[in-house]
Amino acid sequence: MSPIAKSLAVAALLAAAAGGYFAWTKLADTGDADGVAHGNGRIEAVEIDVAAKTAGRIRDILVDEGDFVTSGQPLARMDTQQLAAQRRQAEAQLKRATIGISTAQSLVTQRKAERTAAEAVVAQREAELDAATRKLARSEQLAKTNDVSLQVLDNDRATERGATAAVGAAKAQQAASDAAIGAAEAQVVDAAAAVDAAQAAIESIDADLVDSTLVSPRDGRVQYRVAQPGEVLAAGGRVLNLVDLGDVYMTFFLPTAQAGRVALGAEVRLVLDAAPQYLIPARVTYVADVAQFTPKTVETQEERQKLMFRVKAKIPTELLKKHITQVKTGLPGVAYVKLASDAAWPQSLKGVVPE
Repeated sequence: MSPIAKSLAVAALLAAAAGGYFAWTKLADTGDADGVAHGNGRIEAVEIDVAAKTAGRIRDILVDEGDFVTSGQPLARMDTQQLAAQRRQAEAQLKRATIGISTAQSLVTQRKAERTAAEAVVAQREAELDAATRKLARSEQLAKTNDVSLQVLDNDRATERGATAAVGAAKAQQAASDAAIGAAEAQVVDAAAAVDAAQAAIESIDADLVDSTLVSPRDGRVQYRVAQPGEVLAAGGRVLNLVDLGDVYMTFFLPTAQAGRVALGAEVRLVLDAAPQYLIPARVTYVADVAQFTPKTVETQEERQKLMFRVKAKIPTELLKKHITQVKTGLPGVAYVKLASDAAWPQSLKGVVPE
C-alpha cells in the first residue's frame, strides 16, 4: 500500500473514532442511554386569579408583584359602604318582621275569642229555637181542640221560623270566625317567613362582607397586579394573579416510541439552564392520550414515529416548600425520564440532587 493510501486509511479511522466518541459523549450528555429519554421544556406552575366576588370598588391592595403570600393571608380589600347600608336595611326589615309576628299572633288570639263568642251565640240561638219549636208543637195540639186561637198558632209558627233563621245566622258567624282564625294564622306564618328572609339577607350580606377581603387561597407568589386601588370592578373582576408554588412542574414532549413507554410516576431529573449543576427530582403525573402536534399525514410507520406526546413531570411539594424562595417559573431546561423502572441513570445524571 502506498504511503498516500496508508495516510488516507489512518485519517478515515481517526475520523470514525472521533465520530464514535462524539456520539458517545452526546448520548451521555443528553441522557438518551438505554431506558432514559429526554425532552426540552420550561418550569410552569398553576396560576390562580384572585377576583372580586361582587361588583365594587377596590379600597386597598396589600401586596406587590413578587411578594410571597401564605394561605389565608389578606391580599386586597373592597369598599364595603354599600354593603354596610344594605345590612342596616336588612336589620330594619328583620325588626319589622319580628313585630309582625307579635301582631299576627295577637290577631289570632282576637279571632279565637270572636269564635268563642260566636259559639255562645249559636248555643243561645239553638236554645231559643228549641223553646220555639216546643211551644209551636203545643199550640198546634191545642188548636186541634180549639183551645188556642189561630192567631196564637200563627205567632208561634213565626217565632219558630225566626229562631231557625237566627240559628243559621249564628252558625254563619261562627264559620266566619273560623275563617278569620285561619287567615290570622296564615299571617303568623307569613310574618315568620319574613323574619327568616330578613335573617337570610343579613347572613348573605355578612358573607359578602367577609368576601370583600380577598385572601390567598394557598401559598404562592404574586405574579401580576391586574387592577389598582380605586378601580371599579364587575362581579368576578380580577385583582391579582398568583402562582401556586406548591404545584410546580415541567411540560415536555416525547415521540411515540418513547411516550408509549413512560409510566405514570416514573422518575424524572430536571436540569435547568440557569442551574445546570443541580438535578431536580420529579415524577411523571400526566402523559397525553393524543398527539399534541402531528405531520400532515400519518399513513406510514415512519410518519407515525413523528407524533409527539405531551408529558408532565411534577416536582415534589416537600422539596418546593424547602426552596420556595428560589422557585421561579418560565425557566427553560431539559427533562430526563426513565422509560423503565429498573433503568439506571447515566453518569452525567448522577450529580447533586437538592434535598
